[in-house]
Amino acid sequence: MTRRQSKNQLIGGIAAHPIPKKIRVQKSTGKVPSSIFWDQDGILLIDYLPKGQTISAEYYSSLQVQFKDILNEKRRGKMTKGVLFLHDNAPAHRALVTQRKLSYLGFQCLDHPPYSPDLAPLDYHLFPGLKKQLKVRHFLSDA
Repeated sequence: MTRRQSKNQLIGGIAAHPIPKKIRVQKSTGKVPSSIFWDQDGILLIDYLPKGQTISAEYYSSLQVQFKDILNEKRRGKMTKGVLFLHDNAPAHRALVTQRKLSYLGFQCLDHPPYSPDLAPLDYHLFPGLKKQLKVRHFLSDA
C-alpha cells in the first residue's frame, strides 16, 4: 500500500475523503468599525473608530451631536421639518443613553424591525455606491 493509499483508507470498500490541505491565508490589515450618517441627498458624516475600540452608547451619542451640527451646516432649513432617525437594533443604538440623547436633540426615532435582513436600507441605498468606489482599491494600512 502506498503512502497516498494509506491516507485514503478504504472504509467498507469505499475510499474515505483525503485530508484537506491547509491554505496559507494572507493576513488582513484588519477591520475598522465606522458609523455612517446620510440622508436622501447623500452622506453627511463618516466616523472611523480608533483601532481596538468598540462603539459604546456614550460614543454613539457623541456622534449624534456631531451629526446634528453637520446637518445644520450642510442641510440648512431641513431641521425645521424635524429629523426622522433610523438605525438598526445594535446595543449602542438601543441603550437608554442613546434614546435620551435622540430625544434631547429633537430627533424622532423610527422603529426598526428586530431582525429583518430584507429591509436593511444600507443594502439598497448606501452600499452599492460605496462598493463601486472601493471595488479596485487596496489599502495597506488602516490610515
